[in-house]
Amino acid sequence: MRRLSEALYLVLVTLWVGGMWAVGYLAAPVLFASLGDRQLAGVVAGKMFVPMGWLGLGCAAYLLIFLLFRRGGQFFRSAAFWLVLAMALLTAAGLFGIQPLLMQLKADALPRDIMESVLRDRFVAWHGISSILYLVQSLLGLWLVVWSGRGLK
Repeated sequence: MRRLSEALYLVLVTLWVGGMWAVGYLAAPVLFASLGDRQLAGVVAGKMFVPMGWLGLGCAAYLLIFLLFRRGGQFFRSAAFWLVLAMALLTAAGLFGIQPLLMQLKADALPRDIMESVLRDRFVAWHGISSILYLVQSLLGLWLVVWSGRGLK
């Protein structure tokens, strides 16, 4: 049973971090480069980030529980624990804070495109904050992947 839980830990780290990279740094840029309609590309990209956020929170829940049981009372001394916790908090901030705010700004701009409205500057600022948090989360994910084997020992 121990080997299965360790294998699942590694699979979920791979799924979460790999999914983040695939959506954020491969699929979204390809959408913007190839669709020709930035508004449509943004809508489609946004629809990919939502399930990725939920997947991340699910993975984080298992990873944190795994580390708690694996390390016992010393789980808070594990770098992997703090990496997963930080990534989960950033995911939650994006999923429950920034993404709904961006969607509300888009709705408030209707019938105009957000980039043609008076809300453009607020949207651009919040989108920039979201991008920075995603980059930080991606770098933490890289660190988690590198340290995954050590977290199991």
